[in-house]
Amino acid sequence: MPQFRLHATLAALLCAATAASAQQPPAEEPGWAKGRPKTEAAQRMAPVPAFPIPTAADKLPTAKFKLPPGFKVETWVSGVLDARELRQGPGDTVFVSTLFVANKVYAVSPKGNTREVKTIIDKMEKATGIDYHKGSLYLATHKQILRYDNIDSKLDNPGQPTVLYDKLPGGEDHSWKFIRIHKDKLYFPIGAPCNICDPGEYAKIYRMNLDGSGMETIASGVRNTVGFDFDPKTDRLWFTDNGRDWLSEEIPNDELNVVTGPNQHFGYPYCHQGNIPDPEFGWGKSCSDFQKPAAFLGPHAGSLGLKFYTGKMFPAKYQGAMFIARHGPWNRTNKYADVSVAWPDGKGGAKVEPFMTGFVENNSYLGRPVDFLILKDGSLLVSDDHAGAIYRISYGK
Repeated sequence: MPQFRLHATLAALLCAATAASAQQPPAEEPGWAKGRPKTEAAQRMAPVPAFPIPTAADKLPTAKFKLPPGFKVETWVSGVLDARELRQGPGDTVFVSTLFVANKVYAVSPKGNTREVKTIIDKMEKATGIDYHKGSLYLATHKQILRYDNIDSKLDNPGQPTVLYDKLPGGEDHSWKFIRIHKDKLYFPIGAPCNICDPGEYAKIYRMNLDGSGMETIASGVRNTVGFDFDPKTDRLWFTDNGRDWLSEEIPNDELNVVTGPNQHFGYPYCHQGNIPDPEFGWGKSCSDFQKPAAFLGPHAGSLGLKFYTGKMFPAKYQGAMFIARHGPWNRTNKYADVSVAWPDGKGGAKVEPFMTGFVENNSYLGRPVDFLILKDGSLLVSDDHAGAIYRISYGK
């Protein structure tokens, strides 16, 4: 081929490739990346995946955990891939949900001097929200809410569930569920479908009757709650809420909030941590128009499970206190994670302090706490989705 024809052919191919590239839309960034700075340090940050296999029992960080004097911690069970929410019925079986990695629900039951981990629901996408009520296991995915009846006698084959509600919006960002049944009502969130955006009917806590009817809004402006419980003294709903990403490494804080009346709005997307107007959505708004947090939980803390302690084993100081799982940040250079404890002050606020530390070593996660369960003896279980384990905290001999 003559040289000039070769050059012309190459030029034509280059022009065609350039035109084709120009016609292709740019890759859509995931919701969690919206607002991410273009700096090299920020571009390296992304959500931290759980380990694809559980940490071996002899490699768990249990011996590295630190607790207040008189408390001790032990590995209650290992080999529970992606362990998230914990629930128990009247028997000894503990039900464990999962999220991104496992897509399962487990039953952990005594077997002689050990515990058996059995998968009872499998291949269920985002099988995260669970609760146990009057013999039934309730399960909320990102798309529907289901009920498995007589679950204790059907651990080998739960059968087909009753579909209570199938109009959840699904999606990816903050679509997974935390559920709690209280006074024959089922409470659940629909998280914001993004890091920061106009959420519409998202970013709310809802409740419904146990047959799926009577849907109503309990709280608005809730970006992403993955843990809530009712104060046994006042019956008020307390919840953790994950703050928006990418404002800075140090703000905003995650929030501990309490619902004290109807139709309350907790700020998202207009105001963060009660005093920081959003740079995009805060225009024309005032933080004074929204509910203030009861307490700050730390920047990008990944605050998840929340449970009021109602057992008798722990000292009086902890009666009526909340245990909170700070899962730990992914979009912050310096990592931290712990189990914290919070005391309501009776004025709408709360005092928060660390309780169980040791989840981070050399700025890397050894484990990440998620949720709690109070056993019948008053001890406290803590799930760890990162290491695939459940720990038991006890007090005294």
